[in-house]
Amino acid sequence: MTDSPSSALGSEQQPAVTPNYTDLAYAQTRHPRQKLDLYLPASQGRHPLIIWIHGGAWQVGSKSEDVPFEYVGRGYALASINYRLSQHGLFPAQIEDCKAAVRWLRANAARYNLYPHRFAAWGPSAGGHLAAMLGTAAGARQFDVGEHLTVSSSVQAVVDYFGPTDFIQMDTHRVSGGQVHDVADSPESQLVGGPIQDHPDRVALANPVTYVTSECPPFLIVHGELDPLVPHHQSELLGNALEQAEVPVTFYTVNGGRHGGFSNPKVDQLTRSFLDKHLGTSR
Repeated sequence: MTDSPSSALGSEQQPAVTPNYTDLAYAQTRHPRQKLDLYLPASQGRHPLIIWIHGGAWQVGSKSEDVPFEYVGRGYALASINYRLSQHGLFPAQIEDCKAAVRWLRANAARYNLYPHRFAAWGPSAGGHLAAMLGTAAGARQFDVGEHLTVSSSVQAVVDYFGPTDFIQMDTHRVSGGQVHDVADSPESQLVGGPIQDHPDRVALANPVTYVTSECPPFLIVHGELDPLVPHHQSELLGNALEQAEVPVTFYTVNGGRHGGFSNPKVDQLTRSFLDKHLGTSR
């Protein structure tokens, strides 16, 4: 699963916005990847927060890439986070970092004028996987390590753009010519520390479906019908599990869509309305 970061969201690129705070360390380990940038609206008072998690197959990518800056102008605070990549640590290092970032942001909500119970996680591809993990594995306390352990790592909404779920099923449903995942050097195998078919327990640990309960927050899932890197079926698995648990979920298939770069305006419309409904500035 090799992302093209510049095309993760869509063809329209938003002008860059300078963060109000850069390289805030959310963990005390001093790992250079455990930092975030924080963007704040000009308006006074507290703001709901979008936590942006970049893609890149858990191998590459940066908190400066594909950041949805336009939401700052809509009254949202925006935290874009880095996390340890698979060459820095095997799973669950990545979700441990995401949870640590959420806890740090919530613990410092008053300092940065954030509503502590109006957080959304949003990411594409590998970032979508981690956003989904934040949504489903809030109660998986084994992933809560480090500081602020008395603070919740939950989020109140999840936007998952074409994130993988069950790595073992990826090749069964891949489109013709799509990426092969059942090899020892695939991004998924490198994430779990060995060929995915040889480590079903590790794959299950990294699967957001494993943790789905009725307590999960609302989800918006968007996936291209012809995605050659993350098969559409991966999102079907998550969407079906959420529906069975009676979790509010909107699942939108981009007809003919591939791995991001969507030109369909419905994707932006759905995302805006979803975030506005579940933690928007009008609440």
